[in-house]
Amino acid sequence: MKPIVQISLDLTNIDEALSTAELALRAGVDWLEAGTPLILAEGLNCVRRLRERFPEVPIVADLKTMDGGYLEAEMMAGAGASHVVVMARAHEETIRLVVKAGRDFGIGVMGDNLAANDMVGAAKQLEDLGCDYIVHHVGYDERGEIARRGERPPNPLDQLRAIVQSVQIPVQAVGGLTIEQAVSTPEFGAPLVVIGAPLAIDSDSFRTAGGDLEDSLRLICDKVHSYGDVAVGKGPV
Repeated sequence: MKPIVQISLDLTNIDEALSTAELALRAGVDWLEAGTPLILAEGLNCVRRLRERFPEVPIVADLKTMDGGYLEAEMMAGAGASHVVVMARAHEETIRLVVKAGRDFGIGVMGDNLAANDMVGAAKQLEDLGCDYIVHHVGYDERGEIARRGERPPNPLDQLRAIVQSVQIPVQAVGGLTIEQAVSTPEFGAPLVVIGAPLAIDSDSFRTAGGDLEDSLRLICDKVHSYGDVAVGKGPV
């Protein structure tokens, strides 16, 4: 598949999120993500506002569903989301219900393996239960607290090859990647490149990063899109 650049709008103000989204789309970003902080701050209204402003752009609602799977997916779809996120640590029936809602309402389902004891096994289970994409995710708190202890935090690239090889659906890697690492993920067979905290969004204040963000995003998009087709599920070993 053609590689995709997704910006994670991990902001807490809808007006700032809308202006950042406009900038990102001018730079060549393909998908918008209503990040978890934005949904917590603004509710599903943030998804509605993004959909109103950008009627043709895919929007990922990163609510990180753990329970009430069908209802939450239905609500996100009704607000205008094109993709929803369910956690591998949720009960199997919750994952099944999010998948059912995805089919009923015509939206994609992204399965997130954050905090799974077996990241590869969780990715396989998410695919078996019907998810359309895998989010291979090392969490914000996990990375930060381990680093504060002076230890090396886990990096999504550590197991990315194994994740890609274990499934036949598209994978994205999230959590503490540098810009160079994020842009390199298609080389691992993971075509969904996420740009967000701390790349385009400041990871401490959760506000839009300073500097020439639009120019930086344009360079990132040009690099990612230059990969051409990425073989899903058949990345290098």
